[in-house]
Amino acid sequence: MSSVVEFLAGQPVLLLFIMVGLGSAIGELKFKGVSIAAAAVLFISIAFTAYATAIGVALPESSTEHLERLGTFGLMLFTYTVGVLSGGNFFNSFRHGWRPILAVVGLLVAASGLAFGLGKVLGLPGAMAAGAASGGVTNTPMLAAIRQASGDADAPTIGYAVAYIFGVLGMLVFAQLALRKASADTDAPAPLVSRTVRVETDSQPSIADLEERFKGHIKFARVRHGEHNPALVAQDEDVLRRGDLVAVVGPIDYIKEVTGELGHVSSHDLLGDRRYLDFRRITVSKPQLAGRTIAELGLEDQFSARITRVRRGDVDMLADDDLVLQTGDRLRVVGPRQHMDTINKFFGDSARGLADINPVGFAIGMALGVGLGLVPIPLGSFTFKLGAAAGTLLVGLVFGRIGRIGPFVTTMPTSSSQAISELGLLLFLAQAGLAAGTQISSAFSSGEWVKILVLGAAVTTFMGLGMYVVMRRVFSTGGTRLSGMIAGVQTQPAVLAFANAKTNADARVALGYALVYPAAMVAKILLGQVLGMLAQS
Repeated sequence: MSSVVEFLAGQPVLLLFIMVGLGSAIGELKFKGVSIAAAAVLFISIAFTAYATAIGVALPESSTEHLERLGTFGLMLFTYTVGVLSGGNFFNSFRHGWRPILAVVGLLVAASGLAFGLGKVLGLPGAMAAGAASGGVTNTPMLAAIRQASGDADAPTIGYAVAYIFGVLGMLVFAQLALRKASADTDAPAPLVSRTVRVETDSQPSIADLEERFKGHIKFARVRHGEHNPALVAQDEDVLRRGDLVAVVGPIDYIKEVTGELGHVSSHDLLGDRRYLDFRRITVSKPQLAGRTIAELGLEDQFSARITRVRRGDVDMLADDDLVLQTGDRLRVVGPRQHMDTINKFFGDSARGLADINPVGFAIGMALGVGLGLVPIPLGSFTFKLGAAAGTLLVGLVFGRIGRIGPFVTTMPTSSSQAISELGLLLFLAQAGLAAGTQISSAFSSGEWVKILVLGAAVTTFMGLGMYVVMRRVFSTGGTRLSGMIAGVQTQPAVLAFANAKTNADARVALGYALVYPAAMVAKILLGQVLGMLAQS
């Protein structure tokens, strides 16, 4: 067995993918309906190097350096694609989410104070207690800041290694706790429904006025003026008069509201009448259309057609005029029968749109993110850097929001982003586990490991319980979004992977993660500097 371990230690790429495959297989196993998903890759990797160290086999320095580069690359792939996936909704959420972000920063400050005080009580060296705090919140950049500020490379690393495993496992427990309440979420997007309404009001509202007044929560698809006229695609300038029939799409609550205002649900079904109009699901596969809003396409002017819904990944969205399209989006288009083939060609309607990674935009975004992470940021007599992970996340959020810079598309299809994100995550977790395993062995040879474990567990529990109570009680955050926020405050991809696996990659998980991750990363780096300086006193 030792010869096999020794061989793998000298083959870093082979070892990395064995850990990915074996860990992923174990992660699919369920106990009482619960699996740890991608987190198993982390733990099986820790176990491998801990065992290797125990039998006297060490990873060569060249292998360690190679693995570190692969792990960093995987983490950048993961954070960038999470940003791209979340960018469309992140900035809208941030307008209402700055209070929870401040609460997250406050909890991290309090957790750091707890670590400093409890370290004194337990009699741990200051640098070791600070390292345990960084392990309790599973943040390697914070550990690096502590080591730099304290001038001690060994004690913080030992503290980090012992506290790290509970830092992951403990937060998995709190994520599971949050998801147990997910069935009662009130922030779940309401499913879209269609209704045909008979107009009974004499107020003669226009289609444009109604859609604007309902703030884009409804979309009119078809209208029939009078009893004997054909149904037509609804146009903004159409005026609704008594006796007209109109087909409207939107969440059920808004549909009920607009129905009550206009008249009543009709027994006639305009959506089922395909004599003059037709509807199709069409895939956006032409790159030149990505990054453009629905309004910019000018479908009404070109084809007398209208988009009513957009399916992105597994989520149906109402086709708001300001919605920025991505390749891979599947559009519900209503238009004259004779124009439908031409509309298909206009969008491309090819499966290629589901898999195109947009290499130009992807490369530019990754390069900008890495560059941003290298920029030194002054803080008094110290400087710190965001690092590649935070830099690529921030650029990904911006690129996911804007959609296009001149001729360059900045987004990717949802399916491609999700696939790259998962691959990057697995590579990072395998490397992180292989690196932590060697530290675990030396850490447990220290007689102070029990105290370190207590301090790290206290920090993790404080953060997990604090997030759960504050976000649920103060901000009434739904369980699904909260699970992503718990992963984000922990800056822990394994917890995010667990939440995604439990929710079938619900968009609210990634949105919660992206909302708090940047602030949590910056706060931890700054707090690491503070704890490192306090360790010198």
